[in-house]
Amino acid sequence: MSYVIQGETGDWEVVIGLEVHAQVISNAKLFSGAATAFGAEANTQVSFIDAGFPGMLPVINAMAVEQAVRTGLGLKARINKRSVFARKNYFYADLPQGYQISQYELPIVGLGTLILDMPDGSTREVGIERLHLEQDAGKSMHDQHPSKTFVDLNRSGVALMEIVSKPDMRTPEEAGAYLRKLRAILRYLGTCDGNMEEGSMRCDVNVSVRRPGEGFRTRCEIKNVNSVRFVMQAIEYEAKRHVEVYENGGKIEQETRLFDPGKGETRSLRNKENAHDYRYFPDPDLLPLEFDDAFVEKIRASLPELPDEKKQRFIADYGLSPYDATVLVFEKESADYFEKVAKGRDGKTAANWVTTNLFGALNKLGKGVTESPVSAEQLGALIDLINDGTLSGRLAKDVFEIMIETGDDPAKIVEERGMKQVTDTGAIEKAIDEVMAANMDKVEDIRAGKDKLLGWFTGQVMKATQGKANPQAVNDLLKKKILG
Repeated sequence: MSYVIQGETGDWEVVIGLEVHAQVISNAKLFSGAATAFGAEANTQVSFIDAGFPGMLPVINAMAVEQAVRTGLGLKARINKRSVFARKNYFYADLPQGYQISQYELPIVGLGTLILDMPDGSTREVGIERLHLEQDAGKSMHDQHPSKTFVDLNRSGVALMEIVSKPDMRTPEEAGAYLRKLRAILRYLGTCDGNMEEGSMRCDVNVSVRRPGEGFRTRCEIKNVNSVRFVMQAIEYEAKRHVEVYENGGKIEQETRLFDPGKGETRSLRNKENAHDYRYFPDPDLLPLEFDDAFVEKIRASLPELPDEKKQRFIADYGLSPYDATVLVFEKESADYFEKVAKGRDGKTAANWVTTNLFGALNKLGKGVTESPVSAEQLGALIDLINDGTLSGRLAKDVFEIMIETGDDPAKIVEERGMKQVTDTGAIEKAIDEVMAANMDKVEDIRAGKDKLLGWFTGQVMKATQGKANPQAVNDLLKKKILG
């Protein structure tokens, strides 16, 4: 599927590739023992190495290496048992060494695949070009003083995984699905928390356009976009800008741009550097990183069930639709919650209550599933009360709303508030007789063939019993009394 832009001179196709910088979950930085906690006071988590002091030697963090391999395995990618760290040379105030230690020609992870889950239930593959480890730069703060820039080096040296996709995406929606899926995999693996708002997952967006079927044209890179929504907006704006330039006879220059969320537009930052501008060379302070098959297999054995495998299991074991399964496995905590609710119960019913009622209520409250006032055990108990006839579907929804407000068990709510479903046929017949007596004209209409009015009668009886009557019993008795 392509995002086709209809220009004055014909159709244009968008080509998208993403470079995601994911902060590795580790208590220490990539080459020093300094802490990595978010939100610390400026320049309180900085070692001599992070500050670029002369003579300081980097020492590789083994945990960061394991996390990179773990991520590569989660992306079904090739693990390179020999990789090399290189110096990427450029000069900026928040890069105290004057270079960034990264990986260039020999990264730790090679080609892989990520499967997109699209809203219509379809899937498609996007290639992963590489994953390499590198250290983060510091942070320049331009809003602390009217004429000065302040530098915070707390982030300097933090371990990053740069995950580079192939230019396989063709729509803003595919780019959004890619980021959401990648974030879910990283969270399942426990290798990155994916908090884009905290900067622990940032995205550089490469955009170009072309005529359908032709080769790639010049791309522009939009740096450090920090939300899925902004990535999609940036792609849409940038693609239309390219088309406008081409159709006016202009030329796209390869450059780095920034996205302004307030204006919804991109603007030029600098000409795009190429690899030779960075003067890459192997870091003389670091030996090549080498490990054996046993190291990789030990990490592989510890991998959790990942979203794609869990989705297929939910479809097979619980009879769920691909869409419902995709929604439930999006967060590991949601999948775990669902499985507790579904244990020993109908999977489709459990999925419907979780995805519709629970997620709807949590969305209104602005809470995640781990903060739910209704536990999985309580929701399962509510479904049991429907199955054993204690509650009708309508009553169960009322009880659920009270559960969300109070956190009480459903049985307690039913008992204390007298919400038990009425199954006593005598009480139901009494309500039916009263409704029929007040509406004999409609009774005659039904007897004359207007069967649709039966539904109206059912509604009136349910109203008269405050929703407590068993709907099936009401239907059966109505037909018997009216139609004989």
